[in-house]
Amino acid sequence: MKKILISALLIAAASAAPAFAAGDAAAGKALYGTCAACHGANAEGNQALNAPKLAGQGEWYLVRQLGNFKSGVRGTSPNDSFGKTMAPMAMMLADDAAMANVAAYIASLPVSQPAATVQGDAAAGKTGYAMCSACHGADGKGNQAMNAPILAGQSDFYLVTQLKNFKSGARGTHAKDAFGMQMAPMAKMLADDAAINNVVAYINTLK
Repeated sequence: MKKILISALLIAAASAAPAFAAGDAAAGKALYGTCAACHGANAEGNQALNAPKLAGQGEWYLVRQLGNFKSGVRGTSPNDSFGKTMAPMAMMLADDAAMANVAAYIASLPVSQPAATVQGDAAAGKTGYAMCSACHGADGKGNQAMNAPILAGQSDFYLVTQLKNFKSGARGTHAKDAFGMQMAPMAKMLADDAAINNVVAYINTLK
């Protein structure tokens, strides 16, 4: 059953990959000032503010998520308190060009490996990650053609939160979030919080 579901999602994701136009990093630098207050000057993230690392993530994915926050596809669920904090920040970006410019600037920032904060069994998580690798890659480096963002080197606390959000319905249930709806059933295959922590602990080993 899992193989059938994964195959169906792979086909849907590959056929729905949108086009992406790169932005102007120089123009994005000034716009990023607002983001830096939470995400850090180098987009390294800040767990105390529940702000994930952005540096090293694909520009196309950053643009999509900014658009989702701006349009209300994300950050409107009553159970997504951190998303509701992000939504008004995205609304400060005037248009698609501004979002692309911010993403381009983030892409120009140095990338570092964040400290691990999640405790889990990486060996057990490797087995759980097998279903994730179909889209996100065995190395966790993502795949734009599959609409799958980079996981390796991202903030582990954020990965845990988002897997729980997809599992609970706090994310991936909006009618216009086609890609989120593809991810939600995958997260539900993780039986409990321990399984989520194990998968994320394994992702932490992917440099």
